Amino acid sequence: MTTNTATEALLHKGSGLQVVVGLGQSGLSVAHYLAKQGYQVAVTDAQVTPKLADKLPAEIEIRQFGEIDADLLQQAARIIISPGISLETAAVAAARQANIPVVSDIQLFCEACTAPIVAITGSNAKSTVTTLVGQMAADAGVNVGVGGNIGVPALTLLDNSDMELAVLELSSFQLETVTNLGAKVATVLNMSPDHLDRHGDMLGYHQAKHRIFQGAKSVMINREDALTRPLVADNLPRISTGIHAPDKGQYGLITDTEGQTYLARGTERLLSADKLLIKGRHNLLNAQAALALGELAGLPLESMLTTLQQFTGLEHRCQYVANAAGIDYFNDSKGTNIGSTMAAIEGLGAVYAPKDGKLLLILGGQGKGQQFGELTPFINQYVSQVLFIGEDGQQIEQHLRAAKVSDDVALHQCQTLENAFATIQQVTTSSLSQVQAVLLSPACASFDQYSGYAARGEHFSQLVNQLDTAQSEA
Repeated sequence: MTTNTATEALLHKGSGLQVVVGLGQSGLSVAHYLAKQGYQVAVTDAQVTPKLADKLPAEIEIRQFGEIDADLLQQAARIIISPGISLETAAVAAARQANIPVVSDIQLFCEACTAPIVAITGSNAKSTVTTLVGQMAADAGVNVGVGGNIGVPALTLLDNSDMELAVLELSSFQLETVTNLGAKVATVLNMSPDHLDRHGDMLGYHQAKHRIFQGAKSVMINREDALTRPLVADNLPRISTGIHAPDKGQYGLITDTEGQTYLARGTERLLSADKLLIKGRHNLLNAQAALALGELAGLPLESMLTTLQQFTGLEHRCQYVANAAGIDYFNDSKGTNIGSTMAAIEGLGAVYAPKDGKLLLILGGQGKGQQFGELTPFINQYVSQVLFIGEDGQQIEQHLRAAKVSDDVALHQCQTLENAFATIQQVTTSSLSQVQAVLLSPACASFDQYSGYAARGEHFSQLVNQLDTAQSEA
């Protein structure tokens, strides 16, 4: 699509035109923010009728929909790109070749925000940790804004002129166009293959994630994952977390002679693991991460521990749904990559293993170019049944077989969640079944069958509750 004559009359090189590419929630927040700042703003989106178009400020006259307008981008003083739009998109790539700056809403936010920023990314658990740190701050009486890749777009947080702390979840898509974020505290929680269809390989993904450390005043490091370690000055304040007993001033786990595990800071036992409402080893790491980030942000330890004991976790993230016929059901629909699913299998599997119990795992959806064979060691240890759904279900099974999944693990192609539940009823009623928990942790995107991971998780929970109701009425 070329710009029309009326549009061309409004444009000229060096005019300061700000072009917003992509009209999702973040794009809409950018358009409102820039218009409020008095900029000349244009918006372009590949959709013919973007859902949010009627919510644009009236003063934005230049609206090019139906494709991303290459001519419009060439006239921009700056392009603000939405996370869902790849930098390799032809019109965007051409603009970058012409040395037109391309940034994200996060760049605008960090340039305008006067409050200290806690910046959190990672392949998994970033929503849990971001929410938890935000709650810790709020409970400590801090006027905190929580947003970014979770809930509220970052720029919307600036509406709170009294904000004392900003806690941001940041995706690799947002970070790849950010320079010198300058966070008070920054962390990459963990790294596992994800979005390789967008970043090309692990190196590209790693480089995008690690942009979070540019200009950071302090960092948190996961001792269990070398890929989280930033290349920053040795004298930069840092705190680490891990599953083993920690060194002085660091966070970790201590297990006493009776087998009870504690969150610990140095030699100090802070909290017994059984006092947490969130379960599994991965959640013990999440708890440590929140404590370490909070400490570096200046939050009081006692208050943080109180918050931690009250935190119930997030929807669709290893969320307990119900017990039906003696089997626990967990909704981890937000587990959209293999690293997340590994953590869920290991975290929950370790809970049931002492009781000789196994998991039934539901995998599948859109695989995003991942190598699912990496799940095999975890499946062989903790899982007795794997049910595949979605468009890449067959491919995932092939990956597991090629990686030598155990003959003791039964594999079932189910295509849909409804079919999966029919299979669940068949295999769990067998007298030989070791299944004590059903885990939906697909390791895949959901867009082949659902509008998003939340819709997939809600469907799973609905099917569980129907099962529970039918059995209670029987």
